[in-house]
Amino acid sequence: MPRCKAMTHFLHTQADLEAAQAQLVLADPRLKPVAEKAGAFSLRRREAGFPGLCAIVCGQQLSTASAAAIRARLFAAFDPFHHDAVRRARTDKLKRLGLSTPKIKAVREIGKAVAEARIDLTAVGNMEADKAHAALTALHGVGPWTADIYLLFCLGHADAFPAGDLALQESARLAFGLRKRPDAKALSKFAEAWRPWRGVAAHLLWAYYHVVKKREVVPVQPEGAPKKPAKKPKTIKKKAAKRKSGNG
Repeated sequence: MPRCKAMTHFLHTQADLEAAQAQLVLADPRLKPVAEKAGAFSLRRREAGFPGLCAIVCGQQLSTASAAAIRARLFAAFDPFHHDAVRRARTDKLKRLGLSTPKIKAVREIGKAVAEARIDLTAVGNMEADKAHAALTALHGVGPWTADIYLLFCLGHADAFPAGDLALQESARLAFGLRKRPDAKALSKFAEAWRPWRGVAAHLLWAYYHVVKKREVVPVQPEGAPKKPAKKPKTIKKKAAKRKSGNG
């Protein structure tokens, strides 16, 4: 049986995952054919704490290969990988490792929050999923997707559900014959029936996606809204037109 504390369930072992999936399918029979199609799959876990969260933040909006390369350089440069060392590092050093300016600010702010004991990145997993999500997204640079991926993969929180994940959305569309891919709001509502095993459902849907699409599954962060190109003021265009006509 999955471990639980204050009604918070965890997926620490393969046995936890399998027992939880059995309960999930029993609670929602719609998932039975999904589980049969997905077949057996392994539980994936990552390092928790400051290193784990930083690894996720540093990989945001990057390809798998690029994210892995940056993580490797970052962890090699700081051994041990401690929040004080990282947040006090020179900006030029962090940029040479491949971090963008926003990500440098994010890891520094997260490190500061940990140093000041404003958050315990391991203990946060003992919270109910929505409270844990809120505690993480209060940190600078940690959005909804990052928070849920951390809870699910680094802490094994069985009810964390990254509804904004594009691979999960597409898998749900395929698995349930939806006319279009659900957005984060629609998928969140759909997943309410899976509490307190929404994280188990996420693992199952990723496994289903892998089988149906025949490709390696990597959680896919939703892209930010595209920025519209700035329009030049009409006065500038007019002046430019006048200069051109005067030179002709």
